[in-house]
Amino acid sequence: MNSFENWFCASRLWQYLTERRWLPWALEEADLGAHVLEVGAGPGAATAELARRVRNVTSLEYSHDFCVRLQAKIDASSVVQGDASVLPFKSQTFTAAIAVLVLHHLRSSDAQDRAFAEILRVLKPGGVFVALEIQGGWLTRLTHFKSTFVPVSTDGLDSRLRAAGFSNVSVNNRNGAIRIRAERIAERNAQEQKVR
Repeated sequence: MNSFENWFCASRLWQYLTERRWLPWALEEADLGAHVLEVGAGPGAATAELARRVRNVTSLEYSHDFCVRLQAKIDASSVVQGDASVLPFKSQTFTAAIAVLVLHHLRSSDAQDRAFAEILRVLKPGGVFVALEIQGGWLTRLTHFKSTFVPVSTDGLDSRLRAAGFSNVSVNNRNGAIRIRAERIAERNAQEQKVR
């Protein structure tokens, strides 16, 4: 991330917008269960709101600096440094996974696909994956100057998530934002679908 992104993502404005506008839209009618994985927590704009909604939140962050700062704000044991495309967790650990403006920071669409597969792996059967992303216009490209920016194209996103093993995929747009939802199908339902 560049210095503007680091500043903005740690700002009170971004925390307010995340807690009051984007997260409620991303999570409306989503059953998060009891243990959520926050993928790419950054400075924690969504962390406190997620903690108000569910019993346990584990926050994963790639940046060492963001991890240290986030650990100072919340329970240090629930912050883990790691890469979204190689998750350091056991399979079927979480009831939900949330990624707010994370996927476009992965270095390639292949890395995004690896992250989808890893998120599926760590979700329990019936678990939900929710992501909030931005579209790849000129303004978003400008704000990501000298930063990794691989926009998630909505074209083919359904098939990419299904190839990773997700089902019940939905992709919605609102005011330049993209909401992605997908589920790890319960084992019994997966067997029933194979029979059909």
